Formats: sequence, C-alpha cells, structure tokens
Amino acid sequence: MIVPHADRHPQIDPSAWVAPDATVSGDVIIGAGSRILHGARIIGEGGGTLKIGRNCIVMQNAVVRASFRHGCTIADHCLIGPCAHVAGALLEDQVFIATGAAVFHGAHLGRGTEVRVHATVHIRTRLQPHSTVPIGWVAVGDPPQILPPDRHDEIWAAQAPLDFPNWVYGLDRGTPDLMVQITRRLSAALGDPTGDMPQ
Repeated sequence: MIVPHADRHPQIDPSAWVAPDATVSGDVIIGAGSRILHGARIIGEGGGTLKIGRNCIVMQNAVVRASFRHGCTIADHCLIGPCAHVAGALLEDQVFIATGAAVFHGAHLGRGTEVRVHATVHIRTRLQPHSTVPIGWVAVGDPPQILPPDRHDEIWAAQAPLDFPNWVYGLDRGTPDLMVQITRRLSAALGDPTGDMPQ
C-alpha cells in the first residue's frame, strides 16, 4: 500500500517492487531494482526523508523509518532481514541487517557491515566498514564498544551519555513526566493521518 502523508508522496522507481501487503508511507524514495517484501513497513513520516538505494531488499515484516528529527538512508545493495528494525540511521553500501536486528537513530554503518541475528546498534553509534556485530550482541558509542548482552552495566555506561530522549525526541531525561512529553511531541510531529489515503 502506497500512502502519502502530510502532502509527501512516496517516489518509487518503476523497476522497484512493493508487495501489495507492504506499506510505504510519506517522504520515501525507493531506488531502481529494490524490493519491499510482504508485510514490510517503510515509513517517512513526521518530517524526515527516507531513502532506499538501488537493488536493496527489505524482507518480510521489517520496519524502516525516518523520524521528525532523523532521516534514514539505506544505500545500494543492502539487505534488511525479516522483522528487523532500522530507525533514523545511515547504512552505506552492501550492509546486511539480519533477522530481528535493530539499528537506532543517528547510527552510521560503514560499507559491508553485518549486524547479525537479534543484534543491536544503539543511537549515535558509528561502525567502520566491514564491521560485524555478533548474534545478539550490542554495539554502542563512537568509537563503538561491541558487547555481549549479559554485560548490561557496561552497555548502559556507554549508552547513558548518548542521551536517547534528547537525541531522538529533544527532551532531557530529567524532564518531569517524560513519557507524557514524548508522546505529545511525537503525536504532534506525526500529524493527523485521517486524510492519508492509499494510492
């Protein structure tokens, strides 16, 4: 389903293909030869542009999205695995994001990087070309630390200064009623979708 949002219409190269049960919404550009498979969600809503390059594959039920503070760019020949999640990140050419992996706002993955099954790349993390984040591990920081999930205290020590609430939503972690403020701000940025109609 192709859905304009806030007067932004997806631009899809004629040689690309979007499955009938996938969703492409808002300010999205999809390059030649790319394939958006069944159940995938490609969301450029809230003010950020989402660009997918040439010959990319976004597999079943993956979510790729831009946000009101962070656009998202997927360069050429990238593969986003089933149920993976990429939000507001930059992926250079030939990046592989495996099944169930997550890549967050402001992350920059160099050419040929692999993020393996259920691995995580946190906000503002920069991975050099041909990096690997092992199955289930966590990459955090710039320069990155790549840590197993059972080392939560070390992960949090690296993650806390990256300041997720401020980086993603523009709100200090100490803001009273933080989740109230986040949800109000996000709702306003997403706007009123009642006029969005599939094409």
